[in-house]
Formats: sequence, structure tokens, C-alpha cells
Amino acid sequence: MAGTGSLAVDGNYNDGISSKDGLVLAAGNVTVDATDDGIVGKDYAVLLDGAYQVTAGDDGFKSDNEEDEGRGWVLINGGTLNVSAGDDGIKAFNTLTIAAGTATVEESEEGLEAQHIVISGGTASVTSNDDGVNASGGSTGTSSQGVGMGGGMGGSMGGGEMAAGDYTMEISGGSLTINSQGDGLDSNGDATITGGTVVVNGPTNDGNGALDVNGELVVNGGTVAAAGSTGMAVTPGTSSSQSGVQLTFGSTLPAGTAIQLADSSGAVVATFVTAKQAASLVFSSAVITAGEEYTVYTGGAAQVTAGIGEGTLDGAQEQGTVTAGEYTAARGPGGR
Repeated sequence: MAGTGSLAVDGNYNDGISSKDGLVLAAGNVTVDATDDGIVGKDYAVLLDGAYQVTAGDDGFKSDNEEDEGRGWVLINGGTLNVSAGDDGIKAFNTLTIAAGTATVEESEEGLEAQHIVISGGTASVTSNDDGVNASGGSTGTSSQGVGMGGGMGGSMGGGEMAAGDYTMEISGGSLTINSQGDGLDSNGDATITGGTVVVNGPTNDGNGALDVNGELVVNGGTVAAAGSTGMAVTPGTSSSQSGVQLTFGSTLPAGTAIQLADSSGAVVATFVTAKQAASLVFSSAVITAGEEYTVYTGGAAQVTAGIGEGTLDGAQEQGTVTAGEYTAARGPGGR
């Protein structure tokens, strides 16, 4: 258990801070610069308090016990963790949980990775060269038949049959922001969102998607805004109780574009601002009513935090209309 005070661990060590058993960090101001892994607890790695700045040539903060069932887990329940990693930012072989505190992955190949990922609170921000948040690893399970999108059917895959294994992602609270070059929110099994805020600024190439779920993506609460390319777009599955919309634009929108939804009375109900180029947006929140028609605008004035906020339509351009829950692209000028 780390104590109070300040500590700097330099790159003379292959691993910065490492335990062959478990590791609990409860206080202190610690800077780690490691040529291999930054902070490692083999059985478990827990952050309760303190401030940790980690630079690692390999993984940043992880637990990697693959031998004993029930071990190899990571818990962030307070404190501040900043990671720049050459490989995975925060990784657990079994379960990665963020319940409180602030976790920032400033640089990584994959930002958060574990067989099971649970986010119930706190603030997490991820920047990755590949997948942003990835439920993968461990043992594989059964296969799942995908449902194509469009024609009023909300599917959790872009179509075709893909393997869905024993991987889960559960988001019930907190704030998660992703900026990825690969898939944004990626589960090789199922994913469930019941609360919190999830913002994805996903890939610009059509070989990846802002949302990529091999099983079913169930959205029963919270706010989800996932922008990216159009090639592998994924929407909430039919088991979802909360509605949403899918917008596909005829041309790529530049970074900094405000995308706004107005209800039948003309009131703006949702505003999202792109952090980079995007050609599609999946948006779900409690303000969206299934079966209602919304008018899509780009431009106007917006005040947002992590991409989501409030806006006005002064100077905005109408792009078409979309019906909530049908998961068809925006119709009309600029839409497809």
C-alpha cells in the first residue's frame, strides 16, 4: 500500500511498481516512468486515493493473473490516474471496474481492456490508436446471430454472424469519453448501458465503428453519443427500453460541427459537437421518445462538456428528419 508524500520511479526499472500478489494504492503523489509495465499487481491492482502519473513502454496500470480464477482484477475507486502507455492503458485479465475517481488514458494502443468491464461512477477519458474500451480476452463462449440495421429494425451488429463470447461491458454511472482510431466501445460479447454518460469520438475509417458489439447492445438509461464512420455502425438492440436515433450524413462533417435535434415544436432536445471528422452519429437518452420525429440540424450555437450540452439553432442548417427507434439514417438534404 502506497503511503503519503511524493515518489518518483524512473525508467531504470523494467516495471515501475510491481507486486507478485496484490497491490493497493491509497495515497501519495507518484510519478512512474517505466520501460515495460508501469504499475502491476498480479492478483489485483486497486487505486483508492492519491495521484499517479504513469508513463510506460508497455501496459500502464494492470493486473494480469491468468492462472487463478477470480483474480487478475483492477478496481479504481478514487484518486487520480493518468496513463501514457505504449500498449494497453488500463488492463485486467478478469474484471476492470471504475467506481469513483478520475482515470485518464492520454496515449495507448487500447485504452481499457478486460474480459469484463464495469463502470459505475467516476470520470474516465481514453485516447487510443486502436480500440478505446475493449471487453475481450479470457475464455470464449457461444456465437450470436446479428441483426441487420435499417427498415425499422434496431440491431446490435452491422449484419452477418459474429462470435459472441464470455465478455461483458456494464455501464451504470459516471462519465466515459473515448477518442479512438479503432473501434470506440467494443465488446466481444454483450454490452449494457443503464446510466451515466458515454461519448465516443470513434474512427474515421469504415473498417471500424464507434460502437462494436458482437452480442447485443442494450441501452436502458444514461446518455450515449457515438460518432464515427459509417462502415460498421452499430445501434442499440431490440431489448433496449430507451429509444434513440441514428444519423448518417451524405458527406463527412468536420471537427467542431454541432449536430442538433429539435422536436416537433422546434425545441432543441439534444446537442452534440464532433471532436474530429464524423459521418454518423448514434444518440440515445431519456429525452428521445420512441416513434417521435426529430429534425436534424448542423451548425448553430452550442455549449458542451465532453461533446454534449445545449444549443440554439441560430444559423443552423436543416439536414432532414429521423424517427426515434427506427434506426434509419437522416433523410433529406445532406442525409442518406
